[in-house]
Amino acid sequence: MRREDPPLSASSLSLFSPSKVMLPNTGKLAGCTVFITGASRGIGKAIALKAAKDGANIVIAAKTTHPHPRLSGTIYTAAEEVEAAGGKALPCVVDVRDEQQINNAVEKAVEKFGGIDVLVNNASAISLTNTLETPTKRVDLMMNVNTRGTYLTSKACIPYLKKSKIAHILNLSPPLNLNPLWFKQHCAYTIAKYGMSMCVLGMAEEFKGEIAVNALWPKTAIHTAAMDMLGGSGIESQCRKVDIIADAAYSIFKRPKTFTGNFVIDENILKEEGVENFDLYAVKPGHPLIPDFFLDEQPDTITKKMESRGPPPELREEKSQPPPKPRSGAVEETFRIVKDSLSDNMVKATQAIYQFELSGEDGGTWFLDLKSQGGNVGYGEPSDRADVVMSMSTEDFVKMFSGKLKPTMAFMSGKLKIKGNMALAIKLEKLMSQMNAKL
Repeated sequence: MRREDPPLSASSLSLFSPSKVMLPNTGKLAGCTVFITGASRGIGKAIALKAAKDGANIVIAAKTTHPHPRLSGTIYTAAEEVEAAGGKALPCVVDVRDEQQINNAVEKAVEKFGGIDVLVNNASAISLTNTLETPTKRVDLMMNVNTRGTYLTSKACIPYLKKSKIAHILNLSPPLNLNPLWFKQHCAYTIAKYGMSMCVLGMAEEFKGEIAVNALWPKTAIHTAAMDMLGGSGIESQCRKVDIIADAAYSIFKRPKTFTGNFVIDENILKEEGVENFDLYAVKPGHPLIPDFFLDEQPDTITKKMESRGPPPELREEKSQPPPKPRSGAVEETFRIVKDSLSDNMVKATQAIYQFELSGEDGGTWFLDLKSQGGNVGYGEPSDRADVVMSMSTEDFVKMFSGKLKPTMAFMSGKLKIKGNMALAIKLEKLMSQMNAKL
């Protein structure tokens, strides 16, 4: 919002309704300038388009200037969509690892629009790998994009935000949940993502009364092009649309500056706004959704995890897994059914070899070959090197293939350890859903 604009009236704060689309240039963000990192696609672009419907000025701060072979959208195509939605756009080439590019974009925004009213720190890097399997280059990328990039972009925008009547910083980052299971499988990513959340904690207190600083995190997985790359075809049915994040972000922007230091979950704040039917946000209404990371939504899982730290050290040799209950022949029977379910189409769509290291009765090393013609399963190591190695108990393995335990939750809770290609590991979840009926 330009500095000469009059204060917003209380009535303007009541115009928001997540279930209705506002007329252009009449909403709370009309004339405001919203600076969004990573806004060329996905969640960042969705927030940009939501604000554009109010007639906001959108600074699209992202790296992509040319179409990516697998990810659609550039800063220029996003700018066209913003203009078409009723906003004004300023596309800026910004790699948030480069402080000079951040500062240049902020200067251009102030020169063109007169100031900055809202900052959305959305740019992020992810690698769901454990400590020994995360290269230093990947650690640096996550730390520099997530934590350092958020800190530097905030620092550059704060002098102008302090002059705004709106003055919001919103980081797309999770609540600071110190349950060890969220660190165990992907320590570097968690540290980098929590760095964004710690910026919320510190800056909310530092700039209290001047700038509202909050975090927003989804309750479930959100369908984006990046999610398609990770999960493969079909993963979208277990996700919600980016619209839920855009609506939740807008709901935060309409709050006063006193609403600060909060770690907001999208579904919770929209319930406060009166939203009841969340199937509207589902890609496939009625289909089970993947819960997002960092949220303790499975009490039984958390309880079992905490109990696993109780036994004497000698009982921890099996990677923190309690001895499984005997299931004589269950694994062999599961693989027999899996083999009967294989098809050339399934092999063609997957193109991966999975190795399973199972502890407990009927355990040992097993494989699922979805590269060879017709596919194959068996006991022992595969003839070719496995793309993915999964370690878990036989009991959890059977539950996973029969649909009683989601692979995502097994991984997040520490019941499932994964080495190798994470994208192919996620693909296996879709394959299991096709087999559940037979198992």
